[in-house]
Amino acid sequence: MISTSKIHGSSYMEYLLDEVKDFLAERKELLFIPYARPSGISHEEYTDYPRKALASSGIKVRGIHEFSDPIEAVHKAQAIFVGGGNTFLLLKMLYETKLIEPLQKQVAQGTPYMGSSAGSNITGISIGTTNDMPIVYPPSFDALQLVPYNINPHYLDPNPDSKHQGETRATRIEEFHFQNEQPVIGLREGSWLRLESGKLELKGPHSAPLFERGKELRELQAGDQSFLLEA
Repeated sequence: MISTSKIHGSSYMEYLLDEVKDFLAERKELLFIPYARPSGISHEEYTDYPRKALASSGIKVRGIHEFSDPIEAVHKAQAIFVGGGNTFLLLKMLYETKLIEPLQKQVAQGTPYMGSSAGSNITGISIGTTNDMPIVYPPSFDALQLVPYNINPHYLDPNPDSKHQGETRATRIEEFHFQNEQPVIGLREGSWLRLESGKLELKGPHSAPLFERGKELRELQAGDQSFLLEA
């Protein structure tokens, strides 16, 4: 569950290559789901990003649009990567292609799943903490529910020198908790969560704010955060 696929001064997925190779282990084929990308770039053009980024690691990337049966493609995938873009569009497409349950099933059976930005948003209980605009209307905000919390990728801290009087990201998440119970993890750019064999780790150079309804905000440090799986 990656906050972003690209950080300042780095090419696409460059800072994550070692982590990806370690996570995928012996798997050398990756199914990419480009559905989050709004119009202006084709699914094939978007798939070229991870395809080129992972080629030097010996990982072959194929886009789900290349298959006549997307459900079968998910069932047969060695590993799955869902790219970023617009979370509402991504979830709408997953419902329309009937991929919600197949994705849940494959991950439950041990197929490695990677998500970046919108692809991380959908691993939570709902997409209610995305930063994206609702450019389309999915049939439900219910997401894959692979983990018992929500994620807010690209989390930004308030700038103490700014004269901006609008709501901060923290304020928006507090508003979310007026109506919702689940914890929310703010993932700063360059950080990610890795869940494997029942262990959840926060990785990368930053801590992560944890928002819990009715509790004080606290910062999670890099390392084991498996307690969140009990949320």
